[in-house]
Amino acid sequence: MSDLLLFALGSTRPLGEGVSRALGAPLAAHEEREFEWGQHKARPLVNVRGRDAYVLHSLHGEPGQSANDKLCRLLFFVGALRDAGAGQVTAVVPFLCYSRKDRRTKPRDPVTTRYVAALFEAVGTDRVVTVDVHNLAAYQNAFRCRAEHLEGRPLFVERLAPGLREQEVVVVSPDAGGVHRAEAFRASLARALGRPVELAFVEKRRSEGVVSGDLLAGDVRGRAAVVVDDMISSGTTTLRAARRCLDAGATRVLAAASHAVFTPGADEALADPALERVLVLGTAPPQGLVAARDKVEVLDVAPLLGEAVRRLHEGGSLV
Repeated sequence: MSDLLLFALGSTRPLGEGVSRALGAPLAAHEEREFEWGQHKARPLVNVRGRDAYVLHSLHGEPGQSANDKLCRLLFFVGALRDAGAGQVTAVVPFLCYSRKDRRTKPRDPVTTRYVAALFEAVGTDRVVTVDVHNLAAYQNAFRCRAEHLEGRPLFVERLAPGLREQEVVVVSPDAGGVHRAEAFRASLARALGRPVELAFVEKRRSEGVVSGDLLAGDVRGRAAVVVDDMISSGTTTLRAARRCLDAGATRVLAAASHAVFTPGADEALADPALERVLVLGTAPPQGLVAARDKVEVLDVAPLLGEAVRRLHEGGSLV
């Protein structure tokens, strides 16, 4: 892999070091500088001409840097690689900002997923790789460049299955929109356990910020419930589903969500006794946890990303 270059920008560097170890290739040197009025510059410090470059940057907001800041930095660095003659540039974006804004829900709404895709294409990105995007079809259709998708489900199943072997299990979607995701999770968990796993979902209606709906479809009584979602922000949707499952007779509730983009209030919600454990991927390292610190477990995505980079570099398939 002598012509492969792996860069990791900003706060994504710790994850990049893990990907580097998994891949068996060092991180390539680059420079990031801050200038007056909030401007910045980033450039590679190695010769990139004709080489296969991968830039790792997770586009979640964090203290001191918004998702917009990170998006700009990634786009500018991709442009710099292209201008310096890189043979191919792949943006590895474990968490893709604006992926939930993939359609108009109100008149004259923006379709921001498509606009973000256009920005990547404008700076010459050859390929984008992300993990557990909110709507896979919308993601694939938004990009004209190659759009690759990685699934964290095997990591969750591998972690959960050993502790569920002696119990009846039900996989629960916290809303009707996530049923397809929950069904795929249910099928994988059933294969790992070697026996049937049930499926359920909780009714959720949102109007002007107010969430309502009490229906629980599916049988959870006497079963361990695994609430599955693509993202946890405030934690209220996850907690609401957990309480509904316990009220209906579930013996315990675990949660698995790909992206931990925690907002104020998440710490209190996830610390609630209704939730026994919360598993998340390391695509967006949890911020602001105190009360729920010991309950939230972060699964390492570096091997998943490293294997994806290896396969893409060697011309293989991710499927």
